[in-house]
Amino acid sequence: MRFRVRPARRFAGTTDVPGDKSVSHRAALLGAVASGPSEVQGFLEADDCLRTLAAIQALGAEVTRKGPGHYRIAGAGLRGLQEPADVLDCGNSGTTARLLAGVLAGQPFWTFLTGDESLRRRPMGRVAEPLRAMGATVVGRADGTRLPLGVRGNAPLRAIAWETPVASAQVKSATLLAGLYADGPVSVTEPAVSRDHSERMLARFGARLVCEGRRVTLTPSATGLRGTTVRVPGDMSSAAFLLVAGAVVPEGSVCVRDVGVNPTRTGLLDALEAMGARIARSGESDEGEPTASLTVEAGALRGTAVDGALVPRLIDEVPALGVAAAVASGVTTIGDAAELRVKESDRIAALAAELGRLGAQIREKPDGLRIEGGRRLRGARVASGGDHRMAMALVVAGLVAEGETVIEDTACVGTSFPGFVETINALAGEAVVTVEA
Repeated sequence: MRFRVRPARRFAGTTDVPGDKSVSHRAALLGAVASGPSEVQGFLEADDCLRTLAAIQALGAEVTRKGPGHYRIAGAGLRGLQEPADVLDCGNSGTTARLLAGVLAGQPFWTFLTGDESLRRRPMGRVAEPLRAMGATVVGRADGTRLPLGVRGNAPLRAIAWETPVASAQVKSATLLAGLYADGPVSVTEPAVSRDHSERMLARFGARLVCEGRRVTLTPSATGLRGTTVRVPGDMSSAAFLLVAGAVVPEGSVCVRDVGVNPTRTGLLDALEAMGARIARSGESDEGEPTASLTVEAGALRGTAVDGALVPRLIDEVPALGVAAAVASGVTTIGDAAELRVKESDRIAALAAELGRLGAQIREKPDGLRIEGGRRLRGARVASGGDHRMAMALVVAGLVAEGETVIEDTACVGTSFPGFVETINALAGEAVVTVEA
């Protein structure tokens, strides 16, 4: 599937985005191992999160869809999961594979995980390492660092104090989930604070946690977790593309309602404001995850520096930020972001190559990018490489490029933002994006 994109004259209105992908995954996994039912509203019904629902069903949790984005999960309890009858296919979802491995580390049976071609290339060693140290068996390709993987749990797992070499919410989350089955406290210390959705969700389900700066400690309980209600906020990573478009398209004025504004996820807002973007918050609330409606107005942007502790707070939003940097005046530098090379694609190389085809001046660095902004982008034929965030970033770039932009390999957008094209066209007030088979 491909998109044809032509420039937008305006980009304005009020809209919503799908439920947060990270929160949806965690609600499903914790609901599966809790005692009693959980009600989840706002669940992201996109391929990645539906893979997690299918996995917990295969493991014995009962899942009932009560309406759009509304699910009842009858938890099996910490020790009530069952050996699946088949290999669990995680599709393109690294979150499914990595967090599920943490849960499986405490199960007394073998489970085998696989994924699509892209996911089978992505590294799993950083998750497997702490799980092995806790007593689980993890085997697979490349000495157990690539899917397909087999996981056999142990009970109880050993308590551990783990220090991660990079700030990674998925490594932290997998280790904490395994910690539910440990014989003592399990702690994870990071070099910088990564997103804390797992900590918030674990606490909501009744886990005992202590968060102290860059370290979080979970103390397992014999009573386990209890079912609860979860309202999933709108996904900041999806809102990022609309906010950037609103900031760079002429006559831009976009309000995205009820977006998750967890401080560990709002680095993009900080970066855009440092570039001169005008962003306002309204209607703030907090039901476990803070939310707000975000409004951005179009205006001149200038380059900025993005590095250090800011990077884990916007790591998934870098493709959108790269488009803003390409049209801003001056130079934007992105550093300390080597993690981008092991996402759904090598996003450092992909941004440099694909935005470069549109006329942007971008130079790769080992851990980031140097973007010389201020040049008018030109329509061209580009490709997402099967990466949903790259595909959506290229659409936003096409909205401000001269002429038509053709984006190949765009079916991947459905993994996180069903209805993306319809949302873009509604805000543009006309069909600026068309879809071809």
